[in-house]
Amino acid sequence: MYEELKRAWAELTSPGQMFELTRAPVRGVEILTYAHAPASLRDLWLASAGHGDNDYLIYNDERISYREAHRQVGALAAALAKRGVAQGDRVAIAMRNYPEWMLAYWAVTGMGAVVVGMNAWWTPSELEYALQDSTPAVLIADRERLERFGEIRDNVGDIKAIAVRAGDARPAWAEDWAELVAGDGALPDVSIDTDSDACIFYTSGTTGRPKGAQLTHRGCVSNVMNVAFINSVQPRALAYAAGKEPPAPGSDAPVRALLATPLFHVTANNCVAQVATLVGGRLVHMYKWDAEEALRIIEREQISAFSAVPMMTREIIMHPDFSRYDTSSLKTIGGGGAAMQPDLVGKVPTAMPGTKPNTGYGMTETCGLIAAQALEFFLDRPKSVGPAVPTIEARCVDVNGDTLPTGEIGELLVRGAPVIRGYLNRPEATAETIVDGWLHTGDIAYIDEDGFIYLVDRAKDMVLRGGENVYCAEVENALFHHPDVAECVAFAVPDERLGEEVGAAVYLKPGAAADAQAIRDHLAALIAPFKIPRYLWFRDDALPRNANGKFVKRALQDELSLDDAM
Repeated sequence: MYEELKRAWAELTSPGQMFELTRAPVRGVEILTYAHAPASLRDLWLASAGHGDNDYLIYNDERISYREAHRQVGALAAALAKRGVAQGDRVAIAMRNYPEWMLAYWAVTGMGAVVVGMNAWWTPSELEYALQDSTPAVLIADRERLERFGEIRDNVGDIKAIAVRAGDARPAWAEDWAELVAGDGALPDVSIDTDSDACIFYTSGTTGRPKGAQLTHRGCVSNVMNVAFINSVQPRALAYAAGKEPPAPGSDAPVRALLATPLFHVTANNCVAQVATLVGGRLVHMYKWDAEEALRIIEREQISAFSAVPMMTREIIMHPDFSRYDTSSLKTIGGGGAAMQPDLVGKVPTAMPGTKPNTGYGMTETCGLIAAQALEFFLDRPKSVGPAVPTIEARCVDVNGDTLPTGEIGELLVRGAPVIRGYLNRPEATAETIVDGWLHTGDIAYIDEDGFIYLVDRAKDMVLRGGENVYCAEVENALFHHPDVAECVAFAVPDERLGEEVGAAVYLKPGAAADAQAIRDHLAALIAPFKIPRYLWFRDDALPRNANGKFVKRALQDELSLDDAM
């Protein structure tokens, strides 16, 4: 079936086809891009108006059609323009997975302004940092995030606030969303540069503070088309392998997707929500993760696609009441944020015979997907994340930066339309990460003879906790803020449910008496809850170092026992 995959791939990307590839100069480098891609997210959004009265956004008992969504998006854009938001200005969004997230996203990007996605887990100090870094003109936030903003509002300049679902708790200094979208309006008539910023998503920083990745319109649109391509090419290849006529691209019924991961990440926002919007699908929102509630929604809304981190998939199929719910509508389950364990790949079709597992490997820095696979290809090669998508070139390099032969292990570099413009206000970090258009992923991998990518390890000092990246330096910097901490290191601890958890070893100053609770209380004011170490070890001696004076994390981890953690 791999020869059939190459045939289908060549057909769909050939001249005159929907996914025709071309090369274009972007930031001084010739990169792969789609010849017929929409120029901007505005164009993608306007194209969705044709879905009319079909359901679009669903939350509990609320249902918003495409027609009503377009009305609200136009009204919000007009209201923002009246408040001085112009093309190129930034608007921050900080909220849970409410329908208002996508409405705000389309309004802001559609008027040529730039969305700044705020992590809903952030503490007030983390929120303050991102607002100071990105300088948005407006913050659109739900009640809980507005409360946090109120604590630091005087420190971030003149930022107008719009309250979402705040009710009687709405502060006097925030306008009410419902009032702003009650009237009529339209997106301003603007021309958007395809290589301009569409969105800024923050990624945890290897040196402490998060970095604002600048996602472009070209990158986001390319990612949407890459997802659509993967959904077309693999069924086409399997049809050829079976001697059948291939399905036409987009011939399936519109997707009904469950949004269980946060919209402030590219997995939910770029790879699920934007793709479903293009094809007229439904987006069903979850306020927070709960496996049984997800099963109820799958049955009630006849969900066809569930994209989530592996622990969510595992918790669904292992739920004690799984058999009580009808999951027969599910066609695909899987997603990104972390690698799906090989055993889980096989368990999905066993638990749900009509459902195929899928996986996507990507980064914020690539606006979403780098590689993906599903169906029989994933079942055949469960340890692979699939081949690179059409607008991504991939290669593995050695420590000298030289390209390695097929099958040899090295750092994975990628180049193409989805690669970000850079990091906001971080020219040095941009220059270090993106060299001649090639993005250093920080992942150690190899590529086989069919172009399938296999991830082996990470070069970056990072914990991947349930789809959230936690950079150890950020945790360590927060730990060092405690006056009793003399030395500390943070690292990943394997976890059956989340993949990895945060662990830290601490050496206190002589005479200090801080305990685990005091350390965690201290961290709670500085970093989001998911970054706080679940496992803490207090050492009687200074932490081990190598000849260069660096802490030797691997050796330390080998010495530590979970039984001794606090």
